[in-house]
Parts: sequence; structure tokens; C-alpha cells
Amino acid sequence: MTAIRVLPDLLINQIAAGEVVERPAAALKELMENSLDAGATEISVHLAAGGTKLIRVSDNGSGIPREELVLAVARHATSKIATLDDLERIRSLGFRGEALASIAAVSALKLSSRTRDAKHAWSVDVENGHIAEPQPAAHEAGTSIESQELFFNTPARRKFLRSEATEYAHCDEVFRRVALTRPDVAFRLQHNARVQWQLKAQDRAARIGAILSEDFSKAAVTVNENAGGIALSGLCALPTAAGGARDAQYFFVNGRFVRDKVLAHALRQAYQDVLHHDRYPSYVLFLDIDPARVDVNVHPTKSEVRFRDSQAVHQFVFHALSRALAGTAGLATASEPVSFATLQPARDGFVPTQHRMPFGVAQPASVYQTLFGNAPSAQSMLAETIAAPLQSGAAPPLGFALAQLSGVYILAQNEHGLVIVDMHAAHERIVYEKLKTQLDADRIAMQPLLIPVVFHADKLDVATAEEHADTLASLGFEIAATSPTSLAVRGVPVALANADAGALARDVLGEIREFGASRVLLERRNELLSTMACHTAVRANRILTVTEMNALLREMEATERAGQCNHGRPTWHQISMTELDRLFMRGR
Repeated sequence: MTAIRVLPDLLINQIAAGEVVERPAAALKELMENSLDAGATEISVHLAAGGTKLIRVSDNGSGIPREELVLAVARHATSKIATLDDLERIRSLGFRGEALASIAAVSALKLSSRTRDAKHAWSVDVENGHIAEPQPAAHEAGTSIESQELFFNTPARRKFLRSEATEYAHCDEVFRRVALTRPDVAFRLQHNARVQWQLKAQDRAARIGAILSEDFSKAAVTVNENAGGIALSGLCALPTAAGGARDAQYFFVNGRFVRDKVLAHALRQAYQDVLHHDRYPSYVLFLDIDPARVDVNVHPTKSEVRFRDSQAVHQFVFHALSRALAGTAGLATASEPVSFATLQPARDGFVPTQHRMPFGVAQPASVYQTLFGNAPSAQSMLAETIAAPLQSGAAPPLGFALAQLSGVYILAQNEHGLVIVDMHAAHERIVYEKLKTQLDADRIAMQPLLIPVVFHADKLDVATAEEHADTLASLGFEIAATSPTSLAVRGVPVALANADAGALARDVLGEIREFGASRVLLERRNELLSTMACHTAVRANRILTVTEMNALLREMEATERAGQCNHGRPTWHQISMTELDRLFMRGR
């Protein structure tokens, strides 16, 4: 048995680096946040090869005295907290004292700094855990931190880095997030000696317009609410300006970019009555709350938080956004509210009239492929499925189709009476369960597209497609970059062959981009598959033949949990003959 031993400092730092520094973008985030914590009003970033060769962040902040330079690159050494009370009321962006030590453990790091009252600057070099003695240096007031050859001493981790374009896309996104949270600070970004961003100090609205475009600012409403010690401000896009991808969604808590389930749910609820489920809102929102009411010490990357009273925060955000959006809901309607009285005939009394019911059963629109795949015997399988209950003498539980109502509901008759089926909800559950079964068996079968579907994508979506090609393949997708700003969908899951490939790909990439591949396949697997299933389920106003309706009923009977769709809504309802007799007063 191996004896227990204390790990060497270098190995401890490299393990910590695995939590804090997973790629160049993570190192860049920590360095830029350090500059902000130091009170910088100007921050300049230089990158080479997507940050893998060089990350240099320079600022005009308060600087670090010579006697503290060595401490600055030591683990758990920080000026930002000193007591447990400080930890429970964190106002700074950094606080663990791990970032510089972690970056220094996996790269060649040089720290140069000068305080405003010092005669000259000092620098210190760190490589392979060895901290050199501070040396005099030429530097203006402020600090520069340079990290070269990230993961040079951990080749196993370096091989997991993606292409230069991918790594730069992640760095660019980090830069945008930090720049959004502090419009009062001037930022500059260079990549491979070319200027990518040059942002002057400005007000918040101007900074948002500079980062997200003026079109976003023009198509957004202002949010400004304050209650119970919580404040929410920023911009959220009008429902009419929503897009098909989650590429402009920024939520900050006390100046820190976060991904939080409570906030995400409040956002979805605020938009649910004004936004189609295939569209995603754009927003830049800032939540300010007493630091004692939010725990930011949840995850090494500090991108997750935990609210002391999550329900209060949820309700505040939901109502604040609902009020902001309330003025946009009726833009396409009359300016005056329409009451029921205005719909009455201009005479005494109201005489109801019955209009023709649109029962549709004849238009051919096959769902065989979606239900049964590409098997040549699909129609014979369908015939057998429908005929089986008749041959056995047993009536199927959901009965046999009679007609379709308004392109939404299937009306069927069983031994108990009338069955009403929401065809979209039912089909969604069927496809969802098939996707789950296939993924449980390793991966979802893919259908190559004869003509690839090309769509515009931002740099981070392109990077996500490249970085997570294996994850996408396991989900039944083949997506490849055709340019720095476009992607081609070359294959989709067989069960989703009739879906809008571009919109489907955007949703899947959005999930992976927001939550990461591992969380998508583990914690959020069912949510992702539910989203995918929704894309291909038969839509309202799709006219089905009686044969197709019966096929859907038989598939429902063979599918687990077919009584509810993926969102918890019922898929069918039984009205018994007794209820019908009572409705029409038969037997009285």
C-alpha cells in the first residue's frame, strides 16, 4: 500500500490550475479582473496564437510594492480578504489568491509592477514553481503580467487545447464580458499584433452599443428597478428582435458575469408570454445586491453564485423584466383595449351562430419517416400496427382516429367515448423518448444531408462546433465551419431529419456553449433532447391523413410517459359517453 505523503508545492499548484485555468480564456479572465480590482482605468491586452503563446495584461492600477511581489504569485496570498466576514461579503472580483499561482504553475510568468509613489518598477519571474528574486524594471505606474507558453510543462493538458481560432474566440468573449461590466474603464485588445478592440471610457449605453451593436440598443427596452435592497438595470431586447441563437445574453451580479439557474428561469418566465419558444432574447443585465445575500464562493471559476433567498431574487427579476416588457406586448394591436361588449351585435340580445368546423383528414403529408425511420417496410409496419388491435379483437386504448380539428387536435373514438389528442405534444414525447433510448445506447443515429445547410454564426459558435465535434457526433450531428462566421450542418439525427437544421443546430450549440459538453450530456441531457424533439414534432395546422393519425395514436400507446409532453402538459384527454350524455342532457 502506498504511504500517504504531502504533495510538492508545484504539483499542488498544477492541480489548482486545473480548476482555475482550463484554457487561455480562463487565465485572461483572472488577469483582467485583477486589474479591475487594482483600480485600473486603462487595461491593455496582448495575445498571441489565441493566448497559447502569449497573454499580456497591462494596467494603470495601484501597482504592487516590491516586498509583496513574491507573495502575489504565492497560493492563498491576497489583499482582498482577511477574515471570514470578508469572505461572506465579497465585493472584489478575485479573492481566493489562487489565480497567479495557478497560471505560474503552467506557464512562464513575468510580473512587473510599480506603485505610484515608487521611484521605479520591479519585476519577478516564475517558471516551474521557482520564483526568482525581484529585479529592477522599467514600467509606468501600474502592473503588467505576462504568461508565455501556456501548459508548456503539462503536455497532457496542452493537447486538449483547440485551434488558435477557437482559443481566441473564447478569449474574445471573456474580453467582451469584462468590458461590458466596466464601461468607465478603457480597454484595448490586440491579437497577433493586430488591434481587435479599442474601447474608450464611456457610459453604459454606449459601451453596450459598442460591444453588441447599435442595432441591439435600438431594439431594446431599458430596465431600471430597485426594491428591497436589490437593483436590476440594463437593456433587454424586444420580443420582435429576438434571435435564433443565445449569442447575446449577459447577466452580471455585483459586476461579475454569472450563469445562474434562478436568474435564467426568471428570464424565461418573463418572456414566455411574448416570445416564441424557438427564439431567444438578447439582454445585458446588471443585478446589484448586498454581498452578504449572495455566495460567490461556489465554483473555482466564480461563474456560479448562490443566493441566500433565491425565491425573492427570482420574483424581483421576473417582475422587473415583466414590467419592462409590458409596454411591448400590444404593439401590433389596437391602441384601445377590446372588451367582450364590443363583439356583441348592434341589437338587443345576442344570438349565437355555429360556424363550420374545419375537420381535415385528406391532405397527404407523411409522418411515416419520423415515426418509423427509413425502413422500406414502413407502410406495411404501419398497416400491421393499426390492424393488430382489430385482429386480436381488443380495442386500442386511444381508439381510432375520426378527424382532425383545426390542424391541432386529433379526435378519436375508443370504447369509453371520445379521445382528444394534442398532436404536437404527443409527437414531441414520442421523438423525445426515441432520442433518449438511442443516446442511452451510446449515440444517436445520424442522417447525412444531401445538401448541407449553411447558416451565419458568431465566432464562439464556430469555436464550440470545432471544440465539441465528438459531443455533437454523439447527438447525431455533423457540423463544420465553412468560414470564421458560418457553419454548415452536414448531418442531423435521423429522428429529426424533417426539422429546420439551422435552427436546431443553433439550439444545440447554444446549450453546449452555455453549460459545457459534460453538463449537457449528464445534468442537462433531458433538457437538450427535449429541445431537439420540439424542433421536429408535427406543427399546428399540419393536416394529417386518417392513417397518419392512427399511426400517431399507436406510437403513443407504445411510448413511456406518453400522457404528458416534455414540458409537463397533457397530450390527450378522455371524454366518456356518460359525460357526453350529461352535456347534451340525454336521459333526462
